[in-house]
Order: sequence, then C-alpha cells, then structure tokens
Amino acid sequence: MISDAIKQRYQALVASGEGDPAVLARAAKQGDAQAALDLGALLTRCGWAEPALAIDAYDAAARGWFSETSSPFDLRAGTGKVPPALWAPFWKLMDDDTRMDAGGFTMRVAQLGGIVEDSYAERAGEASLAIPGVPDAVAQGWPPKFRMADLAACPHDSLGGEFHRQIIDNNFDLEVLDRDTLGLASMRPPLDYLNARALQCHDIWHIVGGYHTTALHEVAISAFQLSQFGHNYSAQFLAVVVTKAAIKRPEGLSLLLDIILTGWRHGRETPSLMGVDWPAIWAAPLDRVRERLGVSAYRSPYPADLVEQLERMQAAAVAS
Repeated sequence: MISDAIKQRYQALVASGEGDPAVLARAAKQGDAQAALDLGALLTRCGWAEPALAIDAYDAAARGWFSETSSPFDLRAGTGKVPPALWAPFWKLMDDDTRMDAGGFTMRVAQLGGIVEDSYAERAGEASLAIPGVPDAVAQGWPPKFRMADLAACPHDSLGGEFHRQIIDNNFDLEVLDRDTLGLASMRPPLDYLNARALQCHDIWHIVGGYHTTALHEVAISAFQLSQFGHNYSAQFLAVVVTKAAIKRPEGLSLLLDIILTGWRHGRETPSLMGVDWPAIWAAPLDRVRERLGVSAYRSPYPADLVEQLERMQAAAVAS
C-alpha cells in the first residue's frame, strides 16, 4: 500500500506546482526516485489542471535530462485545480499490481481523464490551439474516414501499402477506436477534431515517425503526440506512467524517462503532422513521404521490443 505521507506530498505538489522540472529531471537521471515522483506530480498538474503549462514543463524537463542550460521554471502559474474526486481512483490505479493489457490500462487512464474541472476542456483546447500547425489543421474541419480499399490499392512499398499491412498483420482497426461510439463529434471544439484525428492518425504516425508497435514505443509516441498537438490524454497517460514507475518500479525510471523525453524532443523537432492530407500521399514511398514532410525516424535509445524481450525471458525462466 502507498503510504499516506507519499500521497500527501504528491497531492500538495500537484496543487502548488512548486518545483522546477529541469532540476527534478536532472536529479532523476542521477537515480533520485523522489525527484522522479515529484516530477510525476508536476506532470499530473499539467495533465489534469494546467494543460497550458505542459509544453513549457516538458521542455524544461528535457533540458534538465539532457544536461542543457535551463532558466528557473515552475508551474505555480494558473488557477486550475484537480477535483478531489480524482484521488481515490488515481491511487487505486497506482496501487494496482495486477497485470493489465494496453487496452485495459488505456481505459483506466481515460476514466481518470474525465475527472476534471468544468473549465478544463476549454483550457485544453486553447492550449492546443497555441501550438503551431494545430489551428490550420482544425480549420480543415471534421476529418473524413480513411478507406481500406484505397490502402489495398497502394503499391507494396508505399506509405499506404505499409499502413495496410500494419492493420492486416496486427489485426488493427482502421482507427484505433471508433469515433462515433465514443461520441467525439459532441465534444467541445477543438477537442472533437483533435481526438478524432489522433485516433485516425496514431498508427500512421507510428510508421512515418519510425515508432514500433511495442510497449516502449507506445510510451515514446505518447510524448511525440503531446508535443505535436498538446494531446490531453497523452499528458495524463505519461503522468500516470511516470508516477507508477517511481512508486512501483524505480529501477526502470531512467529508461522510462529517457524514452519519454527523447520522444518529446523528436516531436518538437518534427514539423506538425496534424493537418497532413494523407490520402494524397498514400502511393508515395515512405522515404519520399518523410523527405516531403521533413520527418526523420525516431532514434530509440533502447531496442524497441526491450519490454517484450524481458517478458519472454521471465516467462522462460518460470517455465524452466
């Protein structure tokens, strides 16, 4: 069980925003698990109370992690608050040691993501619209659905061909989740568009950005998405992942933060992909697509399937 002292310190930091993400990230890299947990609290403040501070907070954390010069920065600005109702289910998730698949974990975080102030959606939308490329993408209107028939007709070595194989080989849906079932059209603009577009393009960003469909790279691409358009779910997901690791698996914190912050930097260095007309370039080879869009493939600091490798080793050890 997580102690009351840990919970109280964490919740106080979420409420106050005190602490410099650069300083905390630098200390976390040196093995300071408390600094990593404090950083998780600040990321939770961004995810549930102050979405407008997320870009600056992650930029500061990246500067600290990569040992770059950083001016003092904290998250005390803003008036957003975390509803008290968040904490019971939040700590229940932190304390839950049962194995969850990716879908189950996603749903748990999404449920927590709904426990926000009434003003949160408006502020999250404004924060996204402040990111270059997002306003132009939103102005395109509700994104029409892609068609499997169009992908199936693409050359084997094209973007559309790779996307088609990814869907077929992994038994994926054309969109990660059904936008109509989720009722995204009824969300407050621009979150309606942004969430629909994220579901539609997540697997394309995997391909174009060079992210594998592995546990480690799903974390990395969440940071990429957050940097690209301020995705509020990604901010919440990353805050939960960092916090849970700091409490339950501190031995893996360095690897986790390295993955998050390299994915973040990759997204910050990549031109906005939110408004790309993907069907217009389905037939183009992937290298041409990357060249045209100014995208370089993600350079993972660890093997993409490291988590899966460790799980196979553990299973083999148990079986023997």
